[in-house]
Amino acid sequence: MDLTGKVALITGGSKGIGFGIAEALVTAGMNVCITARHKDELEKATARLNRQGNGKALGIPTDVRSFEAQKRAVADTISTFSQLDVLIANAGVGHFGSVETLSLEAWQEVLETNLTGVFLSVKAAVEELKKTRGYIITIGSLAGTNFFAGGSAYNASKFGLTGFSQAMMLDLRPYGIRVTTIMPGSVATSFSGTNPTETERWKIQPEDLGEMVLYLLRSPAGTLASKVEVRPSQPPSR
Repeated sequence: MDLTGKVALITGGSKGIGFGIAEALVTAGMNVCITARHKDELEKATARLNRQGNGKALGIPTDVRSFEAQKRAVADTISTFSQLDVLIANAGVGHFGSVETLSLEAWQEVLETNLTGVFLSVKAAVEELKKTRGYIITIGSLAGTNFFAGGSAYNASKFGLTGFSQAMMLDLRPYGIRVTTIMPGSVATSFSGTNPTETERWKIQPEDLGEMVLYLLRSPAGTLASKVEVRPSQPPSR
């Protein structure tokens, strides 16, 4: 895929993995629409992206749990850039704890954001992606195949996302739409509530995942990496 002038919609694109991907795509000459719930973070991220100098960026306040909001995000993308070539379904949250202590609200937020939110993202975008024979990349996790104590909600959402993405890949192949799920291990972001430090340079960096997305988008049209597990190459010794 020649990426110059292509258009991507990235959910959860104001920080972390989503922003790392957005930076890579804008630098490669793509136009990107990023969504997030917090308008102030979205505005700052969009301004940074537009200083990259190649592609253009648009920020759209969106809660991925709302289908109407997702449809508006796609409509705004088409209105601004005339097409949609790539959907990066990245938005996610994490609440952790034993099933004894995990609240109903925490369970619902994780499942509605990490799993249902991806379904709604795809549902809102799929007709436009059919027109361009586009690409869908879902951002999963190694927690989608490896369970851990305290991870019942997060594991459930990511196991579900892995299954959803692989089934969707089979559903959409006849339309020329490629689907990949990227499953990272430890990533240096503020996802856990703390900002990464220099001691975490061993972790996967958001910009590394941005480069991986570029690699996938540039891969031959006749090939498909349907599931990509990504681990830090040199984690600290235990």
